[in-house]
Amino acid sequence: MQKTRRTFLKYAGVSVLGLAAMPAVKAAASYVPHQVHEKPDPRELHAKRWAMVIDTRRLNSDEDMKPLIDACHKEHNVPKIDGPQEVKWLWTDTMHAVFPEQSGEFQHAELEHKNFLLLCNHCYNPPCVRVCPTKATFKLQNGITMMDMHRCIGCRFCMAACPYGARSFNFKNPRPFLDEAAQNPEYPTRMRGVVEKCTFCSERLEKGQKPACVEASKGALLFGDLADPNSEVRKALKENYSIVRKPGLGTQPSVYYII
Repeated sequence: MQKTRRTFLKYAGVSVLGLAAMPAVKAAASYVPHQVHEKPDPRELHAKRWAMVIDTRRLNSDEDMKPLIDACHKEHNVPKIDGPQEVKWLWTDTMHAVFPEQSGEFQHAELEHKNFLLLCNHCYNPPCVRVCPTKATFKLQNGITMMDMHRCIGCRFCMAACPYGARSFNFKNPRPFLDEAAQNPEYPTRMRGVVEKCTFCSERLEKGQKPACVEASKGALLFGDLADPNSEVRKALKENYSIVRKPGLGTQPSVYYII
């Protein structure tokens, strides 16, 4: 049967496309879906919603809170940079700064001059997650708001959205500001141009350990499942008067303060 020029070009084109697709077809045939080979640690701690309760009655001075801050910053290789470029995961501030809605003109003198411990509030409704364009900040199913420094592009939208000032930006390379002798080799260091913050020690929870600050607090900080009515945090909240930071914003913080 005689073929026309158009028919010949048609079949020739199909043949060329078929040959070009051969490597892709072979690759697809030999492709093995990604498998996670690392098994979860059987010691891992689980919760529907992790929360922290800070008993401010047991933290009355900077000396009381310094061991907690040191434990956190040492565990996570937080650089020591003084001034406006300070990087902090755990820090302190005054009653007026921490609880502006609760402070009044004739505040009790004990509270007026007292500092309070601050960290990321791991909100149930975190505004930082909504504004991040690269999903570098995201929320785990257990309620922890995480930070992926590899995805962070340094836009600082999350810092603008956070009403608690819980995030720090690395304006300069943080690594020269680390004490090499005290550096934790099990936690990665960061680079210039990324945001970082408290993660409720999610890496420790995976190994069956509580957050470093909780262990260093000798009972002043409680940590547990807010969704469990029998948890330590729920019992503490039931038996004591507590407040959260800026409740009117609707973020629903997971950090409570017993006053």
